[in-house]
Amino acid sequence: MMPVILKNKMQAVTDLIRLTKPYGTLLLLMPTLWSLVVASEGAPSIKLLMIFILGSFVMRSAGCVINDIADRNFDGHVERTRSRPLPSGRLSVIEAASVFILLTTAALWLVLQLNSYAQRLSLVGIGLAILYPFSKRIIRLPQMVMGVAFGWGAIMAWIAVRNTVGPPIFMIFLANLFWATAYDTIYALMDQEDDRKIGVKSSAILFGRHTWLAVGILFGLSSLFFILLGLTAGLGPAYYSSIGAASGWFLMQSWTIRRPLDRQIVFSLFKSNVGVGLLVLLGLVLNYHLFQ
Repeated sequence: MMPVILKNKMQAVTDLIRLTKPYGTLLLLMPTLWSLVVASEGAPSIKLLMIFILGSFVMRSAGCVINDIADRNFDGHVERTRSRPLPSGRLSVIEAASVFILLTTAALWLVLQLNSYAQRLSLVGIGLAILYPFSKRIIRLPQMVMGVAFGWGAIMAWIAVRNTVGPPIFMIFLANLFWATAYDTIYALMDQEDDRKIGVKSSAILFGRHTWLAVGILFGLSSLFFILLGLTAGLGPAYYSSIGAASGWFLMQSWTIRRPLDRQIVFSLFKSNVGVGLLVLLGLVLNYHLFQ
């Protein structure tokens, strides 16, 4: 009987940290990799790559855990989330909190491999991960809080390489902020009816029937800061080609959500942004290794 109980608990932990849903980790990782590539002029060290890849997985997992703990009394009322480990009773709050402590301990060990400047910045990153779930009760645009949290790794990566700030990192951070706010607004479309009933705030509710336009503006601002990144970092045609392709995909997403869509289509649009992040990364890598 014990092995079955243990197996069920392990499956619940897997679900808690979204192990089989890596798109969140990839979306968190993308701006971090952009930053590493630009800061190192196309040659990031293997050590830093491993630290930030593992760190993105660990921090995204920790973010999911604290999100589920914060939302445990709401998730049971939302169709998409009612089967999560806490509302379904497969894990207790204490068990989930123990997983969070283990993950943050792992994150701390990774951070200790970085310079002292990056170590200090990591405290802000943990605070943002904890803040985001609770911002949905207070702020009408919590997706922007998530955008800040998802861009913090990029700042840490830049500092880990250069130990100082510079104009390109601000462009990366702002490009990611507006991109993340836009794609998470698309994600929020799936839950807007349930969110209204339980009193959770979101940008999809805030923008209402103008969501497609707001998302288009957010994507447009992201494209603007990607262009400014190219100018401040002296990037070339390969990079600008990738930004042109990404901007075309931004336009398509904004246009598609003008009309009501079923959840599966909305979810597919959201997940497609992983491809956008990879496209930008490809443009950066090609810029440094083929065209310079």
